Amino acid sequence: MLGDGFHDVPAGKIAMVVTLLEMREPAPIREIDLSDGVTLRQVTPTLAWYRDIFRRVGAQEWLWFARLKMSDAELGGILKDPDVTFFTLSKDGQDEALLELDFRQPDACELMYFGLTHALIGSGAGRFLMNHAIATAWARPITRFHVHTCTIDSPQALSFYIRSGFKAYARQIEVADDPRLTGTLGQDAGPHVPIIE
Repeated sequence: MLGDGFHDVPAGKIAMVVTLLEMREPAPIREIDLSDGVTLRQVTPTLAWYRDIFRRVGAQEWLWFARLKMSDAELGGILKDPDVTFFTLSKDGQDEALLELDFRQPDACELMYFGLTHALIGSGAGRFLMNHAIATAWARPITRFHVHTCTIDSPQALSFYIRSGFKAYARQIEVADDPRLTGTLGQDAGPHVPIIE
């Protein structure tokens, strides 16, 4: 267990404070319509589609990297699992969002990945997609809907989840190899997090 005070993070690593949140019953939904030209659809993802949307939504700006380190077989197993569902929002024919709901744990749903590209941010699409996530999760016989976010993700993420009805219940520190130094991401990714070699 870490004591109070400052703790060195080894060179070549990144450290994140992770907040874990959960919803134990369906949160009230504030209805919102999608903008003209934006549509919701469920996706049966290919490896290429998933890696593309994952990079555009979260990797370049927010250092999402866990799924990019997976082999084709490992990631493909998740994409083909019937207990994992995927949705996107398309704007004028281009997919611009990722919603991944994981029902593999009994009686629970994890909001595994959720995000929009800049093409939809500020349009109300995030609220629409979260409404869909809540409704879809609780349409199944679950007792818990949960998510986590961290300090290198979008600074709006945590407050958005709380406003959506999730309640924080725990905090963790995650330390990982900096994906920009392992070659998983380019060195221009996540400019808000300095690289320390």
